[in-house]
Parts: sequence; C-alpha cells; structure tokens
Amino acid sequence: MTTGAAQERFDYIVIGAGSAGCVLANRLSADPRNRVLVLEAGGMDDWIWFHIPVGYLFAIGNPRADWLFKTEPESGLNGRVLGYPRGRVIGGCSAINAMIYMRGQSADYDGWRQLGLEGWGWDDVLPYFRKQEDHFGGRNDMHGAGGEWRVEEPRMRWEILDAVRDAAAEIGIPKVEDFNRGNNFGAAYFHLNQKTGRRWSAARGFLKPVLNRPNLKLVTGALVERINIENGRATGVTYTANGISQTALAAGEIVLSAGAIGSPHLLERSGIGNGVLLQQHGIDALHHLPGVGENLQDHLQIRPIFKVSNTRTLNVEYQSLFKRAKMGIDYALFRRGPLTMAPSQLGIFTRSSDDYETPNIQFHIQPLSLDKFGEPMHPFGAITVSVCNLRPTSRGSVHLQSPKSTDAPAIAPHYLSSEEDRRVAADSIRVARKLCAAPSLRRFSPEEFRPGPAAVTEEDLVKAAGDLGTTIFHPVGTCRMGRREEADAVVDARLRVIGLAGLRIADASVMPRITSGNTNSPTMMIAEKAAEMILSDARA
Repeated sequence: MTTGAAQERFDYIVIGAGSAGCVLANRLSADPRNRVLVLEAGGMDDWIWFHIPVGYLFAIGNPRADWLFKTEPESGLNGRVLGYPRGRVIGGCSAINAMIYMRGQSADYDGWRQLGLEGWGWDDVLPYFRKQEDHFGGRNDMHGAGGEWRVEEPRMRWEILDAVRDAAAEIGIPKVEDFNRGNNFGAAYFHLNQKTGRRWSAARGFLKPVLNRPNLKLVTGALVERINIENGRATGVTYTANGISQTALAAGEIVLSAGAIGSPHLLERSGIGNGVLLQQHGIDALHHLPGVGENLQDHLQIRPIFKVSNTRTLNVEYQSLFKRAKMGIDYALFRRGPLTMAPSQLGIFTRSSDDYETPNIQFHIQPLSLDKFGEPMHPFGAITVSVCNLRPTSRGSVHLQSPKSTDAPAIAPHYLSSEEDRRVAADSIRVARKLCAAPSLRRFSPEEFRPGPAAVTEEDLVKAAGDLGTTIFHPVGTCRMGRREEADAVVDARLRVIGLAGLRIADASVMPRITSGNTNSPTMMIAEKAAEMILSDARA
C-alpha cells in the first residue's frame, strides 16, 4: 500500500453513500460554497439487477452488491447463523432492499420525544418525510410532491393476495389504502420506491442527479480506516482507495452514515467506544463511549408457508419457460409483471394480542415460497405469510473482532432473548393460522407447510419461530440517540457524538428504538433532519 501525497481539505466529509449518505451529499452540497467529500466503500450502481426490481434475488448474497456479513450463532434461533445483507454500492441498502415506503407509527416518534429527545416527535419529523417525497397521489396534508424520493403503487396484483386481504377483513383487520398516515393498522398493498417499474434508490433520487456539482466529490471503493481525533475534535479521515492510503481534512464536520453495522465498527477502529473492549484489541481508547455498538435491534421475520391450489403463484408460473419469457417481454415493453415485484406485495399490520395498544406485528405476504433467499422456489403453489415483531425487546450488539478494517465485525442480534419476544413470536404464528383459516381463502385449500400443524404448544411455536426466523434487514440503534447524561447514549438530539466536536452520526444506528415498520425511509428522514441541523449550526 502506498501513501497519498497532498491532503485535501473539505468543509464536510460524509462517510458512506448509502440511504442516509446520499441525502446528506445532496443537501450539504446544495450551497456551492460548501466543499463536500463523500466516501463510499462499495462501487457504482452499474449492474442491471440494481435497477430491475426483482433483482434483489440476484443481489442479496452476491459480493458485487452485498457485504456478506453473518451473525454470530444465535441461541434464540436454535444455534443458527444468519446471513446479514448490507448494500455494497452507492445507495446502500436502498439498492437491494424491498423498496417498501414505510414511515412507521406516530407513536414511535412521540416515544422518542418522551425519552427527552426534543424535535423528534411525529409532528416534528413529518415535514421532513413530506419534503423528500414525490408521491403518486400528489401533495396533501400527509404526503409531498416534487421531492427526490419517488413513491408509486405496485404495478401488478395477484388473486391470492386480494383474497388474503379479504381474509384479513374477516378477522377484524380493515382494508386501508395508506400505511403512512401515522396509524398503520390494516391491510393494503405496499407503496413502493419505484419509478415506472424501476427501482428508485437513494442514489438515483438524491446523489446521481447532483454529481456534476463542482463542489461535490464522490470516491467509491474508499474504505475508511479511521476517523482522526485531535484535542477532542474529529479533524479528518484516513481512507484507502485503489491501494493508496489518503487523508482528507474537514474544516467543518464529519458525518458518519455507514449504517447500524458500519458506523459502530468504524468508531471502534478509531478509538471511540468502550475503552475496555478497545484495549483488548490493542486499540488506544481516545474517547470512552460505552454505548457504541450496543442496543442493536432488528425485526425478526418468521416465515410460515401455506400450500394453495386453484390460483396463480410465482412458484408455479416460474417453472414454465414460456411464462418466464412472457415475464421478460412484459417488463421490457410495458414495465409491468412479476419483474416489477418487490419481495413482498401485501402488508398487514395488527396486534398479536390485546396487550398492545397499536399494531405490534407486521405481515409481508408473498405469492411464492422458498426455503431461503438464493435457493429455488418450491415446486408447488404456495404463499409465504411472513410476520415480524415490530417492537422487539431483545437487544444485541455489533463490535469489532480485530483492528483490521477488512475484518467483519461480530454481529449478535440476540433474537428471541426476551420472554416478551418469545410470546409475541408464538402469538404471531397463531395469527397467521387464523388468517389462513378465514372464509375468503377456503377456495384455495390452504395447507400449512411450515411450521406444520404438529406445532401446537407454546414451546413448539417458539422453537418453530427459531427455526423459521430470519432477519428482515432492519438493524438499528447501535449508536443510539439519547440525553447527554445517559451513560449509554452515543449522540445527542442534534446527532452530535457526545464528548467530541466535529463529528455527527446520521443513519439508522441513532434510532433509540426501532420504528414500527420498514426502516429505510425513516433513515432518510433522519439524514434530512441532520443536514438541516448541520447547516443551521454552521450559520449560528
């Protein structure tokens, strides 16, 4: 490895061009007086499967698109190790995710405010969601138009999914049209981040349209080795690109947006974190901050599968070469059909029991089934009635395993480690069974395939949840926002790293509690609000 000569100076350095970093790059460089450097460890989105919606099937698990992280063996999952996909490309996880536009519930953000985080209540954050949005329904009190973040309706429907929605109504879950008005109770087709049948990633919406700005520099393939600290202030970063080690200086601020896995990992490599842990790995503890890497939360998806007959499913249709060819023609000519599909099309939000005031479980219903992503679909007609606990009480961690930037961190979500989470998991499977036993689905003769009708007792169902559970790719909380006096807080309500100047974090890692739904758009809202705070503080 060689060392670069001159040190470039910027006003702002953004680490990570994922969902949050793309927003930050756009907003911080809007003023031509601000010189902005964006460092992305992955590459450009110059692969066709980043843009065709169904391409997630090829991107997840592919080193061109995915960092290929794995969890530690999880006792709550009966000792299994899970693949833990993270986007390895500009746009980050928005280039390989489910494309579902979801904000969560108003109570999520009001809960953040009640933790003492002023400015993060529902009424506070709604304007940032609306500012970004270009909603197919146009501008109204809840949605925006003309923003960079395109939201559209799905471009195909399935008879079996319509019937599941009818079945939900029969068990007391109403049909709704919009999950993003603050209360997501109900059943509806998901709204998607697509534009005319193509994936609309954060890179397409926010970053690529402004790369011609002379004050904005993007470096891909740039692995940040460390954030440099001098006299209690973050002054710059050292990174490697094309085999050359370089240092960039920040006259203003460094904004870390490497995600709930990457951000704590980089902080620890930079000497910021739990001093005892850092010393164990031979790293000088420059700033003791024990909350770094703790408080990991994720939505564990349990995937019951029901065989069905007398209806179309993707399992069966994909077996036909003729129908596969028709799918390709449909997409090429009309941007419609199965190639426009998100991983999940129909959503249901409800309660697992009367213990909860607002919906605490979310179903992602799919007209297909497989053992896991990357493996072939089953050779019979089936639907997957995936369900996740929206507000898990289990807490995990992300910590370095060595000082090397190329070594993956240890990811330990600790799924189903709390009694409440185990109870919700068992109840979720019961709700899935109740849904599939409703009258509207009888004509399709649903037959439980996973976990199977033999799983009856609480113990059976918890074990089944451990066997069937997998990540739904929503890690948050590992650099949590909190009050400065809280021992485990990492950033304050203005996202400033506590006890250090010149460094903020703006990504999913700052969430104190996970939102009640898909986390990509809330992460981008955080970046939007962060950019405003950064620019406001610079003017003060």
